[in-house]
Amino acid sequence: MIKKLAIFGVGLIGGSLALALKRAGHCELIVGCDTNVERLQYAVELKVIDQFTVDPSEAVVDADMVVLAVPMLAMESVLQSISKDLADDVVLTDVGSCKASVVAAASRVFDGMPPRFVPAHPIAGREKSGVESSLVDLFAAHKVILTPVQTTDPNAIAAVSQMWEATGAKVKKLGIEQHDLVLAATSHLPHVLAYSIVDTIAETDYVEQIFQFAAGGFRDFSRIASSDPVMWRDICLENKDAILDVLQKFQANLKELELAITTSDGNALMNTFVNAKTIRDANVMKHRVETE
Repeated sequence: MIKKLAIFGVGLIGGSLALALKRAGHCELIVGCDTNVERLQYAVELKVIDQFTVDPSEAVVDADMVVLAVPMLAMESVLQSISKDLADDVVLTDVGSCKASVVAAASRVFDGMPPRFVPAHPIAGREKSGVESSLVDLFAAHKVILTPVQTTDPNAIAAVSQMWEATGAKVKKLGIEQHDLVLAATSHLPHVLAYSIVDTIAETDYVEQIFQFAAGGFRDFSRIASSDPVMWRDICLENKDAILDVLQKFQANLKELELAITTSDGNALMNTFVNAKTIRDANVMKHRVETE
């Protein structure tokens, strides 16, 4: 049970976490902290949070759990703003999509990684943003990845795990580098491609017709181009090495497909498509069985 939870950044993720913990009865008091007073007032009206403040120092007073749900490029400044006010026994965690940069920021601010800081990343979301888009079941049956370091306090890991399990999420652990590489391929690259494809279409003379006659496949893939641009700008900058690595591999494969289409090489096209289908079908089925 969390007595006082301070959430920095009351948007989709921070708001959904608050709602889920309220429903589970896992938290006595939830205080939101943000720079936008109107958004915080709205969060109280929606009964997402109980109280709010724009003062980071005030937000963490008597808090036993602090969650950072701010854009990646804001993580360090928020950590800096609360670094002198955190109690020794407070548990600190985040929801950022890139873990190496968060750990580096925390290490700079605290002159070393705080033992009670547990880096975390819920693998859940939607293309809509803002506290009004919060869902009480956003994390239910979804994975949350923890990336503790060797010096992380086991009790802090347990507290963060219990918090996420209370939302219905399934908690897993990964190394920091492995997390950033995996998420670059499974989340960051698809978002980059979705933004790029829609931006490419925007340069044509038949944008309206494309969206008018788009089938389900295009709608499903392009949906994530409606995600928060600020968040995804920050992710691209903070996880750029891993994203560039997988993006360059994708570009090389795309060039091979372009050559196959140019030369009418049906065998090459078939090999690529069959290989992709086989790998996806096998892995989707495997992990579906594991979660049932």
